[in-house]
Amino acid sequence: MKRILFTTVALGVLGLMLPALAADLPMKAAPVVTPMYDWSGFYVGVYGGGGFGNHNINNANGMAFPFANYTINYDSSGGIAGGEVGYNVQSGNIVVGVEADGFWSGIKGSDSSQFFSPAPLNANVVSIDTTKLRDGASFRARGGIAIDRLLLFFDGGWALGDLSHTNVNPGVGTDAFTVHRSGLAAGGGIAYAITNNILGKLEYRYYDFGRFVRNNPLNGVLPYTVDSTYSVLTIGFDYKFGGPVVAKF
Repeated sequence: MKRILFTTVALGVLGLMLPALAADLPMKAAPVVTPMYDWSGFYVGVYGGGGFGNHNINNANGMAFPFANYTINYDSSGGIAGGEVGYNVQSGNIVVGVEADGFWSGIKGSDSSQFFSPAPLNANVVSIDTTKLRDGASFRARGGIAIDRLLLFFDGGWALGDLSHTNVNPGVGTDAFTVHRSGLAAGGGIAYAITNNILGKLEYRYYDFGRFVRNNPLNGVLPYTVDSTYSVLTIGFDYKFGGPVVAKF
Protein backbone atom coordinates (compact mmCIF):
# COMPACT_ATOMS: atom_id res chain seq x y z
CA MET A 1 0.00 0.00 0.00
CA LYS A 2 2.84 2.38 0.83
CA ARG A 3 4.51 1.62 -2.50
CA ILE A 4 1.30 2.44 -4.41
CA LEU A 5 0.88 5.71 -2.48
CA PHE A 6 4.53 6.68 -3.06
CA THR A 7 4.30 5.95 -6.79
CA THR A 8 1.13 8.01 -7.11
CA VAL A 9 2.67 11.00 -5.35
CA ALA A 10 5.87 10.75 -7.47
CA LEU A 11 3.89 10.68 -10.72
CA GLY A 12 1.88 13.70 -9.61
CA VAL A 13 5.01 15.70 -8.78
CA LEU A 14 6.57 14.72 -12.13
CA GLY A 15 3.44 15.86 -13.99
CA LEU A 16 3.65 19.26 -12.32
CA MET A 17 7.34 19.61 -13.25
CA LEU A 18 7.02 18.69 -16.98
CA PRO A 19 5.82 22.12 -18.19
CA ALA A 20 8.74 23.79 -16.41
CA LEU A 21 11.24 21.31 -17.82
CA ALA A 22 9.83 21.72 -21.33
CA ALA A 23 10.21 25.47 -21.09
CA ASP A 24 13.92 25.03 -20.41
CA LEU A 25 14.50 22.78 -23.45
CA PRO A 26 16.01 24.44 -26.57
CA MET A 27 13.49 25.07 -29.37
CA LYS A 28 14.21 23.61 -32.86
CA ALA A 29 14.51 26.39 -35.42
CA ALA A 30 12.09 26.44 -38.37
CA PRO A 31 13.62 25.59 -41.75
CA VAL A 32 15.11 28.61 -43.51
CA VAL A 33 13.46 29.49 -46.81
CA THR A 34 15.86 30.90 -49.42
CA PRO A 35 14.18 32.91 -52.18
CA MET A 36 15.06 31.89 -55.75
CA TYR A 37 14.65 34.46 -58.50
CA ASP A 38 12.08 33.71 -61.22
CA TRP A 39 12.97 34.92 -64.73
CA SER A 40 9.44 34.42 -66.06
CA GLY A 41 7.60 37.41 -67.49
CA PHE A 42 7.58 40.15 -70.11
CA TYR A 43 10.42 42.66 -70.33
CA VAL A 44 11.44 45.74 -72.32
CA GLY A 45 14.84 47.38 -72.47
CA VAL A 46 17.60 49.26 -74.23
CA TYR A 47 21.17 48.40 -75.20
CA GLY A 48 24.26 49.97 -76.72
CA GLY A 49 27.79 49.07 -77.70
CA GLY A 50 29.96 48.60 -80.75
CA GLY A 51 30.68 46.22 -83.54
CA PHE A 52 32.83 45.19 -86.45
CA GLY A 53 31.86 44.23 -89.99
CA ASN A 54 33.61 42.22 -92.65
CA HIS A 55 32.90 42.76 -96.35
CA ASN A 56 33.95 40.74 -99.35
CA ILE A 57 33.60 42.29 -102.82
CA ASN A 58 33.89 40.09 -105.86
CA ASN A 59 33.78 40.93 -109.56
CA ALA A 60 33.36 37.57 -111.24
CA ASN A 61 33.25 39.16 -114.71
CA GLY A 62 36.79 40.46 -114.52
CA MET A 63 38.24 43.91 -113.98
CA ALA A 64 38.69 46.62 -116.57
CA PHE A 65 42.45 46.20 -116.15
CA PRO A 66 43.77 43.57 -115.97
CA PHE A 67 40.95 41.28 -117.11
CA ALA A 68 40.82 38.76 -114.25
CA ASN A 69 38.52 37.72 -111.44
CA TYR A 70 39.27 39.42 -108.15
CA THR A 71 38.15 39.60 -104.52
CA ILE A 72 38.64 42.56 -102.17
CA ASN A 73 38.10 42.31 -98.43
CA TYR A 74 37.75 45.20 -95.98
CA ASP A 75 36.48 45.86 -92.45
CA SER A 76 34.09 48.30 -90.85
CA SER A 77 33.53 49.46 -87.27
CA GLY A 78 31.30 51.75 -85.22
CA GLY A 79 28.65 52.07 -82.56
CA ILE A 80 25.23 50.50 -82.25
CA ALA A 81 22.19 51.16 -80.03
CA GLY A 82 18.66 49.83 -79.86
CA GLY A 83 15.67 48.61 -77.92
CA GLU A 84 14.07 45.24 -77.30
CA VAL A 85 11.02 43.42 -75.96
CA GLY A 86 10.76 39.80 -74.92
CA TYR A 87 9.14 37.12 -72.82
CA ASN A 88 10.67 34.32 -70.71
CA VAL A 89 9.28 31.19 -69.07
CA GLN A 90 11.24 29.37 -66.36
CA SER A 91 10.91 25.71 -65.34
CA GLY A 92 13.40 24.61 -62.73
CA ASN A 93 16.73 26.07 -63.84
CA ILE A 94 15.79 26.14 -67.53
CA VAL A 95 14.66 29.43 -69.08
CA VAL A 96 13.21 29.68 -72.60
CA GLY A 97 11.70 32.65 -74.40
CA VAL A 98 11.50 34.90 -77.44
CA GLU A 99 12.92 38.36 -78.09
CA ALA A 100 12.53 41.02 -80.80
CA ASP A 101 14.72 44.09 -81.18
CA GLY A 102 15.44 47.04 -83.44
CA PHE A 103 18.68 49.02 -83.69
CA TRP A 104 20.43 52.02 -85.23
CA SER A 105 24.01 51.61 -86.37
CA GLY A 106 27.05 53.67 -87.30
CA ILE A 107 29.21 50.69 -88.33
CA LYS A 108 31.02 51.85 -91.47
CA GLY A 109 34.17 50.99 -93.44
CA SER A 110 35.80 51.12 -96.87
CA ASP A 111 38.67 49.80 -98.99
CA SER A 112 40.15 53.27 -99.49
CA SER A 113 43.40 52.29 -97.77
CA GLN A 114 43.89 49.58 -100.37
CA PHE A 115 43.00 51.95 -103.21
CA PHE A 116 45.66 54.45 -102.10
CA SER A 117 48.29 51.78 -101.40
CA PRO A 118 51.39 51.88 -103.64
CA ALA A 119 51.58 49.53 -106.61
CA PRO A 120 51.35 46.59 -106.90
CA LEU A 121 49.28 46.35 -103.67
CA ASN A 122 46.46 48.34 -105.28
CA ALA A 123 46.48 46.49 -108.60
CA ASN A 124 43.01 45.01 -108.09
CA VAL A 125 41.35 48.12 -106.60
CA VAL A 126 40.09 50.37 -109.38
CA SER A 127 37.37 52.08 -107.31
CA ILE A 128 36.60 52.88 -103.66
CA ASP A 129 33.80 50.91 -101.98
CA THR A 130 32.20 52.01 -98.70
CA THR A 131 29.59 50.02 -96.75
CA LYS A 132 27.56 51.21 -93.76
CA LEU A 133 25.07 49.26 -91.64
CA ARG A 134 22.36 51.87 -91.04
CA ASP A 135 19.73 50.03 -89.01
CA GLY A 136 18.14 46.65 -88.54
CA ALA A 137 15.99 44.31 -86.48
CA SER A 138 15.88 40.69 -85.39
CA PHE A 139 13.49 38.11 -83.96
CA ARG A 140 15.13 35.32 -81.97
CA ALA A 141 14.35 32.31 -79.78
CA ARG A 142 16.24 32.18 -76.47
CA GLY A 143 17.32 29.45 -74.10
CA GLY A 144 19.41 29.45 -70.98
CA ILE A 145 20.31 28.17 -67.53
CA ALA A 146 19.42 30.19 -64.44
CA ILE A 147 21.51 30.14 -61.27
CA ASP A 148 19.21 32.14 -59.02
CA ARG A 149 19.70 35.77 -60.20
CA LEU A 150 22.33 34.84 -62.81
CA LEU A 151 21.29 33.73 -66.30
CA LEU A 152 23.53 32.25 -68.98
CA PHE A 153 21.73 32.33 -72.33
CA PHE A 154 22.07 31.79 -76.06
CA ASP A 155 19.76 32.78 -78.93
CA GLY A 156 19.28 32.54 -82.64
CA GLY A 157 16.85 33.55 -85.35
CA TRP A 158 16.14 35.90 -88.22
CA ALA A 159 17.58 39.38 -88.86
CA LEU A 160 16.87 42.28 -91.20
CA GLY A 161 19.36 45.02 -92.06
CA ASP A 162 19.55 48.16 -94.21
CA LEU A 163 23.02 48.59 -95.72
CA SER A 164 24.09 51.62 -97.73
CA HIS A 165 26.88 51.15 -100.26
CA THR A 166 28.89 53.65 -102.26
CA ASN A 167 31.26 52.96 -105.14
CA VAL A 168 33.46 55.83 -106.29
CA ASN A 169 35.14 55.50 -109.68
CA PRO A 170 37.64 58.39 -109.69
CA GLY A 171 37.24 60.66 -112.66
CA VAL A 172 34.01 58.94 -113.75
CA GLY A 173 31.38 59.11 -111.02
CA THR A 174 29.75 57.72 -107.88
CA ASP A 175 27.21 54.92 -107.58
CA ALA A 176 25.32 55.07 -104.24
CA PHE A 177 22.40 52.92 -103.13
CA THR A 178 20.78 51.15 -100.15
CA VAL A 179 19.94 47.45 -99.96
CA HIS A 180 17.52 45.69 -97.60
CA ARG A 181 18.92 42.35 -96.53
CA SER A 182 17.64 39.50 -94.37
CA GLY A 183 19.76 36.80 -92.81
CA LEU A 184 20.91 35.09 -89.63
CA ALA A 185 21.26 36.45 -86.09
CA ALA A 186 22.84 34.31 -83.36
CA GLY A 187 24.67 34.91 -80.11
CA GLY A 188 24.62 34.63 -76.35
CA GLY A 189 25.49 36.35 -73.14
CA ILE A 190 25.06 36.71 -69.42
CA ALA A 191 22.30 38.51 -67.52
CA TYR A 192 21.87 39.41 -63.85
CA ALA A 193 18.78 40.48 -61.92
CA ILE A 194 19.99 43.63 -60.15
CA THR A 195 16.56 43.97 -58.49
CA ASN A 196 13.35 41.99 -58.94
CA ASN A 197 12.53 44.15 -61.97
CA ILE A 198 15.82 45.61 -63.26
CA LEU A 199 18.00 43.26 -65.34
CA GLY A 200 21.50 43.99 -66.62
CA LYS A 201 23.22 42.02 -69.37
CA LEU A 202 26.32 41.67 -71.52
CA GLU A 203 25.65 40.15 -74.95
CA TYR A 204 27.46 39.12 -78.13
CA ARG A 205 25.58 38.82 -81.42
CA TYR A 206 26.58 37.74 -84.92
CA TYR A 207 24.74 38.88 -88.05
CA ASP A 208 25.10 37.38 -91.51
CA PHE A 209 23.27 39.47 -94.12
CA GLY A 210 24.44 37.31 -97.01
CA ARG A 211 25.23 38.64 -100.48
CA PHE A 212 23.78 41.49 -102.48
CA VAL A 213 24.39 41.97 -106.21
CA ARG A 214 24.94 45.25 -108.04
CA ASN A 215 24.11 44.36 -111.62
CA ASN A 216 24.13 47.81 -113.24
CA PRO A 217 26.50 50.26 -111.55
CA LEU A 218 25.92 53.85 -112.70
CA ASN A 219 29.57 54.89 -112.78
CA GLY A 220 31.16 52.62 -115.35
CA VAL A 221 32.45 49.81 -113.10
CA LEU A 222 31.63 46.20 -113.82
CA PRO A 223 28.85 44.35 -111.92
CA TYR A 224 29.94 43.05 -108.51
CA THR A 225 28.69 41.32 -105.36
CA VAL A 226 29.22 42.16 -101.67
CA ASP A 227 29.01 39.71 -98.73
CA SER A 228 28.64 41.29 -95.28
CA THR A 229 28.83 39.88 -91.74
CA TYR A 230 28.91 41.67 -88.37
CA SER A 231 29.97 40.93 -84.79
CA VAL A 232 28.44 43.15 -82.10
CA LEU A 233 29.06 43.42 -78.34
CA THR A 234 26.54 45.34 -76.23
CA ILE A 235 25.57 46.19 -72.66
CA GLY A 236 21.86 46.50 -71.88
CA PHE A 237 19.25 47.02 -69.19
CA ASP A 238 15.74 45.57 -69.14
CA TYR A 239 12.67 46.18 -67.02
CA LYS A 240 10.79 42.95 -66.24
CA PHE A 241 7.09 42.90 -65.46
CA GLY A 242 5.77 40.30 -63.02
CA GLY A 243 7.58 37.04 -62.40
CA PRO A 244 7.23 36.36 -58.63
CA VAL A 245 10.07 35.21 -56.44
CA VAL A 246 9.47 31.54 -55.59
CA ALA A 247 10.52 29.64 -52.48
CA LYS A 248 13.52 27.32 -52.58
CA PHE A 249 13.99 25.01 -49.58
